[in-house]
Amino acid sequence: LVSLKLGRLYRYVKLAVLGSLAAALVLNTHSLLASLQRNELSERRFLQLNKCPACWGTSWCRKFLNGQLRLESWGRLRLLDFFNVKNVYFARYGEPREGSRRVVLKRLGSAQELADIDTKICRRATGRGRCDLLQALPATEFASLNGDVRLLTPGAVEGWSDLVHCPSQRLLDRLVRRYAETKDSGSFLLRNLKDSERMQLLITLAFNPEPLVLQSFPSDEGWPFAKYLGACGRMVAVNYVGEELWSYFNAPWEKRVDLAWQLMEIAEQLTNNDFEFALYLLDVSFDNFAVGPRDGKVIIVDAENVLVADKRLIRQNKPENWDVWYESKFDDCDKEACLSFSKEILCARVTVDHNYYAVCQNLLSRHATWRGTSGGLLHDPPAEIAKDGRLEALLDECANPKKRYGRFQAAKELREYLAQLSNNVR
Repeated sequence: LVSLKLGRLYRYVKLAVLGSLAAALVLNTHSLLASLQRNELSERRFLQLNKCPACWGTSWCRKFLNGQLRLESWGRLRLLDFFNVKNVYFARYGEPREGSRRVVLKRLGSAQELADIDTKICRRATGRGRCDLLQALPATEFASLNGDVRLLTPGAVEGWSDLVHCPSQRLLDRLVRRYAETKDSGSFLLRNLKDSERMQLLITLAFNPEPLVLQSFPSDEGWPFAKYLGACGRMVAVNYVGEELWSYFNAPWEKRVDLAWQLMEIAEQLTNNDFEFALYLLDVSFDNFAVGPRDGKVIIVDAENVLVADKRLIRQNKPENWDVWYESKFDDCDKEACLSFSKEILCARVTVDHNYYAVCQNLLSRHATWRGTSGGLLHDPPAEIAKDGRLEALLDECANPKKRYGRFQAAKELREYLAQLSNNVR
């Protein structure tokens, strides 16, 4: 009887919700039709261009305001913004000679997070929660580096975000030199930027440094990140890569093996590269990666939580235990995408296994869980591979090593084994 009553109650609630949505659609039919017809991406208010220079940039404003970008059909319905918590939109971008292509637009934060940054600026400048941003900005730390300041230095921005948790001068020079929201791109001198451009760079660095990661470590140079295109107000455009990794969870075994091998290669590239910058992924989950539909290439599409450690600086300063290999501790928690790490240690060691640990635990091994699924990307291997047992042993040692420095060796062998399997299935 109780289960029957609960079932009826569930149906009534479901019907009430559907009825409310239907009523909302009827009452807002005119505004819905209007929103489908107009191009909000060409409206300064929708782009929050009035917030600048408390914004992400203006390099793509001409394209936005000229109507070269249009939201895809359902993205035009503001009624659905309630479900779009991350403020990520899909749009078509058209060039006269190139035709149109799909792009991803990001506000870089939820509506509440964006409102919080306005409040933060106002409180620091005036002591009140609301104010005129343009008048308040000169009284904040985002304007303190204006004028004739030559360099962006570690002491000015250290700890503002994961990207600059432990910045070196070499990293900051790279950020300024590759800053895409200025016409003077290519110079590491901060004083060569306009005051508004300096404030945009600093606010982006403090609020959500993802655009700066994509600019400083661009896909054109082989880094595994989505391509940065430009910004207008508080809207950033990046290249659309493809479906997110989670949509391949039940793909054929051959495909999953290839994706797993690419993920381990990404972990290796970000850890050890010729530039001697270690890029540690602090947020690793199935929706932070996407797969190209044509080339099948795995790309990182969410780079907000990336910590960059300069190995050259670590070798130069030689902090305590700097040359001792660091093993990340396995975190067997009940939540999705758990990771255990110390930012201070990541910043102070040359040899760190964090990226291998993050990929193995959260994406590949039996410990990985995502949206009700478990077993990781390499779940249910063919009978002969399962019987051999080598893959399971390597995944377990990579996620939760039993031997000292076992993860380093397991990650190396796993990359080689997946490459062998991938070649075999091809």
